Order: sequence, then structure tokens, then C-alpha cells
Amino acid sequence: MTWEESEWLSLSGIQHFAFCRRQWALIHLEQQWQDNSLTAEGDLLHTRAHQDTLRERRGDTLTVRGMAVHSRNMGLTGKCDVVEFQLAQTGVTLPGENGLWQPCPVEYKHGKPKEGQEDLLQLCAQALCLEEMLCCDIPGGCLYYGQTRRRLPVLFTPQLRGEVGAMVQEMHEIWRRGHTPKAKPAKKCAACSLREICLPQLARTGPVVEYIAHYTQEVEE
Repeated sequence: MTWEESEWLSLSGIQHFAFCRRQWALIHLEQQWQDNSLTAEGDLLHTRAHQDTLRERRGDTLTVRGMAVHSRNMGLTGKCDVVEFQLAQTGVTLPGENGLWQPCPVEYKHGKPKEGQEDLLQLCAQALCLEEMLCCDIPGGCLYYGQTRRRLPVLFTPQLRGEVGAMVQEMHEIWRRGHTPKAKPAKKCAACSLREICLPQLARTGPVVEYIAHYTQEVEE
């Protein structure tokens, strides 16, 4: 199926959704946000990635920053930090350039590689958008981490592509229902910028009815 433009979701939300369904819903459904040191560092790194010339040619590599992408098949829209086009035997044609060019998305992240797959899924989603827009195949991309200052190559395997597709479908379903999932306290909550809004610790207190009944009983005694 294809999605109408009014139904498109934010591509960057895939990272939030993979990290925590509730965090994604608080940000994208309820429009709540709160910065911490980690989000501030991430914003600074993305600003640096976009602050230079939007299009730069160095030898056989053409770098495009802040490239807008979308997918009607997945119902996603967003921007790539960087897309590098490498002159190759196969690829796509580009306006004002001779030959064929192979695209490679590069996503900039603060910190170091994560234990989860949220960064890989977001990068793969960018590639799927580019493939649909440019009618080409993109086998892999790169994640650049500010703490290590190194690139991590990422292969877009059939399994990773399938996980992106399933996740996007789930995102659309939760969006359609307008439902914010309940908190599921975990170790990762400590680093979440929305912790004071989400209040995951309340998930352990039990139903409000039980709390009121318990409190009332103590007062009567």
C-alpha cells in the first residue's frame, strides 16, 4: 500500500520507537520533549554535519548534506545527515554530473555505538527511502559516532530491512489509535531525556484504585 502525504510519519522517530515505544508516543503523539546533556550533544553534532556547503564535490565523491527524503510505501519523511555519492560503474544519474553515482547514507550520532539496533534501523530506513526515490539498490551505509570519531559500516541485510518494515507498520498503527503505551521500567530509562515526564517508576506502584483503597484503610485504622 501507499500512504498519503498527510499520513507520513517522521523518519527520525524510528530511533525513538526502537528505543522505547512510550518515548516515541510522548514525543510524536503528545508533542512532549525535554533536553538533557545527551540530546544537546546530539543536536550540536547534527548542526556541525549540516553547517557546511549543502553539496560538495571532492574527486569521485559527491557529498550532499541535509538531503530531504521520503517513502510513499512506508509513509515516512525526513532528512539524511549526509548522503555520499561515489562515482561507480552502476548507480544513478545526478543533475549536473557525468556518469553513474552510488549513494551511501551516513548518519551522525553522539557518544559511542549502542547495544540496541535503533541507530541501524534509522539508517536502514533512510536507505529504503533513497532506494524508492532514486530507483536504485543501496547495499550499505555508515554510522559516525562523535565519541569514537569513527565510522561504523552497516549492511542493509534482508533481516534488517524486514525489521524496519514491521516497525513502521506498528508505528502507523499506534499513531492511528492515538495510543500512548504504558511505561515499562528498564535500565535504559536512566538515560532518557523524558524520564521526568514519563515517570516510569509509577508503573511499579500498581493501579490507582488499589493505592486509594490502601491509603483509606490506613487512615481508618
